[in-house]
Amino acid sequence: MASTTAESIIASFKDKRIAVVGDIMLDKYVFGHVSRISPEYPVPVVDVTHQDVRLGGAANVALNTLSLGAETTLLGVTGLDADREILLDLFRKRGLPTEGLVGDPSRPTTCKTRILSQNHHITRVDYEKRDEIDEKTAAAIMQAFSAVVDEVDAIVLEDYNKGVLSRELISSIITTAKSRGVPVLVDPKLKNFFAYRGCTIFKPNLSEMAASLGTPVLNTDREVEEACLRLQERIHAETLVVTRSEKGMTIYDGTFTHIEVSSLDVADVSGAGDTVIGTLALGAAAGLDIIRNASIANLAAGTVCQEVGAVPVKPEKLLRACREHLSF
Repeated sequence: MASTTAESIIASFKDKRIAVVGDIMLDKYVFGHVSRISPEYPVPVVDVTHQDVRLGGAANVALNTLSLGAETTLLGVTGLDADREILLDLFRKRGLPTEGLVGDPSRPTTCKTRILSQNHHITRVDYEKRDEIDEKTAAAIMQAFSAVVDEVDAIVLEDYNKGVLSRELISSIITTAKSRGVPVLVDPKLKNFFAYRGCTIFKPNLSEMAASLGTPVLNTDREVEEACLRLQERIHAETLVVTRSEKGMTIYDGTFTHIEVSSLDVADVSGAGDTVIGTLALGAAAGLDIIRNASIANLAAGTVCQEVGAVPVKPEKLLRACREHLSF
């Protein structure tokens, strides 16, 4: 029965160990309401009612694998500032180890502050430095990675182009992981897009793939397939997984498979990509074939899109969706 198979697969995630390396962010939310325009400048004045802080970026990927029961280690860079202390507190509350957070006094902790009124975004204020980390900081990340690589079942490289994943660090991590037979999954951004050569699963979205190839790609099966072939000539990944918004996913591992988007109701697509890469990592760690793995990841993304804001996948919701929508 499909439900028994889904249960055993999702249960197996709890035995896995995942390392996430990449750009860690602190997401701050300031909620309030607009009642007037400032007399100083013609901008809205937000009367604040409450605030919230959440883990973002690579940390949201870690929350997804952690939510599905996997032991998760997160490696990245913060500043040595008040926002780092907030991150450390959030890590402890979530049960994430903090040893992999390398502090760099020359950088701020990446923080995005969103100001909202009645669930509408008014503006966003970013604190960040996008220059690549220096050699000393990269060496500290690599040292932390080397300490855990023999203990993990899969590695996620989560790149938001905030400077942590330099070309040299990417190459070192992939080479080290491949020498130990540990799968490396990549969620790329435009800078250093082709530095992930030889990874296990490479998961761009359609716009990222088109931008990297320097040409428009229509969201049709034929054009996406042609783009995948061009991409694979340069990236040489074992498998490509291209997310295509309302068209679902395209898988290329020597042959093409197209997976339709889940039919679950969509409230907010925030964090869906983080859920996909986290779930794919767990499936790779569990030894799932890529079609079954991507089908589950597609449904996992659908479940988080039912909720407002970036939230990690819930195992019970994923199991219910698998029972209803999968036939294996």
